[in-house]
Amino acid sequence: MTVTLDDLRRSPNVLAPHYSRFDVGGDRILLSGHSHQAWPDVAEDGLLECFADAAAAVDGKWALAEAKVEQVRDGYRRFLGDPGGEVALGLNTHDLIVKLLSCLDLRRRPRVVTTEGEFHSLRRQLDRLAEEGLEVVRVPVEPVDTLAERLGAEVDDRTAMVGVSAVLFMTAQVVPGLAAVAEACERHGADLLVDAYHALGTVVFDVHGLGLASAWVTGGGYKYLQLGEGNAFLRIPPHRHDVRPAITGWFAEFDLLTTARDEPHHVAYGSPASRFASGTYDPASAYRGARVFGFFADQGLTPGLLHDCYQHQLGVLAAAFDALDLPPEVIDRDRTVPIEGLGGFLSLITPHAGDVRSGLTERGVLTDSRGDRLRVGPAPYLADDQLRDGMAVIGEVALAASRG
Repeated sequence: MTVTLDDLRRSPNVLAPHYSRFDVGGDRILLSGHSHQAWPDVAEDGLLECFADAAAAVDGKWALAEAKVEQVRDGYRRFLGDPGGEVALGLNTHDLIVKLLSCLDLRRRPRVVTTEGEFHSLRRQLDRLAEEGLEVVRVPVEPVDTLAERLGAEVDDRTAMVGVSAVLFMTAQVVPGLAAVAEACERHGADLLVDAYHALGTVVFDVHGLGLASAWVTGGGYKYLQLGEGNAFLRIPPHRHDVRPAITGWFAEFDLLTTARDEPHHVAYGSPASRFASGTYDPASAYRGARVFGFFADQGLTPGLLHDCYQHQLGVLAAAFDALDLPPEVIDRDRTVPIEGLGGFLSLITPHAGDVRSGLTERGVLTDSRGDRLRVGPAPYLADDQLRDGMAVIGEVALAASRG
């Protein structure tokens, strides 16, 4: 079955029956799509298949698991518009980013450029490395329209890497013009890491069409792609296939274990993707991820359709919020940013964000908050009526929280 945008607007939503275990069409409204989306029922089938393969094949399960891993890689390749790309998988983005940082020549290039609005895995790690002497340049996010240009201007011959998000995790704003950063990095021999966690599944993110063929791209399926935990990825640019991470696990030479070693203490590496492997892992995430990517393909949930769906849903949420006409000191949104400039969630501004989130949870509406931001994330399995109902509850809870 191939769904259409009209199918996803109806009440009940045509996809909802495929998410029966998460009860997405029931009493609660999952507006947590930017953080943790529901898993389709096929995810449970994947977990059961993982157990069955382990029971039947015992140690032979690893060959079966590797087939699932490759299916997950293929899923990411489709969403990256990079069918022949090298994609490493990891437990989370932090695991992969640390290995990437360990590839860099930080003695000769002791400088990393990033923004003041980066995702936690990169922000915290760079802050800690700065305490140890790494020079970290943090570029203000606003105005977003010139962010790429300002990042590119900071790149020099001492810069090892630039780290930037494609969609900002606090505001959902899409960062335009990242090709300019890639060009600056190419001129100076620096690496570019683009975090696409909030982009894949919400906007069309084609690495070649965006001018990012030379960039590393990281992200995961915990959010919009519904793969669950343990399915992070790192896309390796073609000119960096020979990197040698200093942080390395023995699975990075798994495909070489049957080969005799001429140099016993020489650290050998396998394929470009396997160079970022760790050690023994739980293959359940790959079984689950492979099933979910298959479900997306079967339903016709392409990057283009998903982008259209999120744009429509954000429009519904924004219109419903504006219709509430709430006092801006209670809760507001940035109307200077058009819906077309957003990824997959609506960021509402309120000094009571944490209290509003807690109150919403008690009312069966799931969101999350960061600082003074209440993040409201739709998902393809929600009907328009659910979005409007959820926003009505947000208005009631926000007013109650402002009154103490």
